[in-house]
Amino acid sequence: MTHPDHPNLQILEHPLIQDKLARIRDRETDAGYFRSLVSQVAGLMVFQASRDLPTRAEEVQTPLETVRAFRLAAPVTIVPILRAGIGLADGVMSLMPEARVGHVGLYRDEDSLEPVSYYCKLPDDVAKGPVFLVDPMLATGGSAAAAVRLLRENGCEDIRLICLVAAPEGVKAMLEADPRVPIFTAALDRQLNDLGYILPGLGDAGDRMFGTR
Repeated sequence: MTHPDHPNLQILEHPLIQDKLARIRDRETDAGYFRSLVSQVAGLMVFQASRDLPTRAEEVQTPLETVRAFRLAAPVTIVPILRAGIGLADGVMSLMPEARVGHVGLYRDEDSLEPVSYYCKLPDDVAKGPVFLVDPMLATGGSAAAAVRLLRENGCEDIRLICLVAAPEGVKAMLEADPRVPIFTAALDRQLNDLGYILPGLGDAGDRMFGTR
């Protein structure tokens, strides 16, 4: 259901998602368990985010007879924002192993808080189908907006953003940058702090995922 204050936002409140998010937030969760939980939540979230993907009918031969069945009408592409988005991409691919994977490399300048692009590799026909843009955190919205711009420049029309937690500031920034992009998140947190980190948040997702500082 769309959030009453944010027309571009859906909060996925399924009990399994919320239970795993609580474990992800816990500072005592180690890197291995953290990665596993992020992957699991991403798989659960994409199930909801893909509910309205278009399908096409075709005849399929079962061991007994022919039946009218349905397949996705267009190829799906998963695009993680490097590096932390890789953890979500693994979970999405567990549900859609046939999906293609592109990569967008962005980092946030810690002084200006603006995104800096350093890598972009996408399938040549990425615009032929829906794109799931995945990143654990939607903080200022700068990196997500920059990634969406890159996808638009490559002709993509159907772009869906999946993140674990979002800040109101990032949701509003995305609405201003590209109101056509729906955002799917497990939680809308309170605010950003002075350094642009989400509160209460879950810390630096990349560092926690890969055991770095």
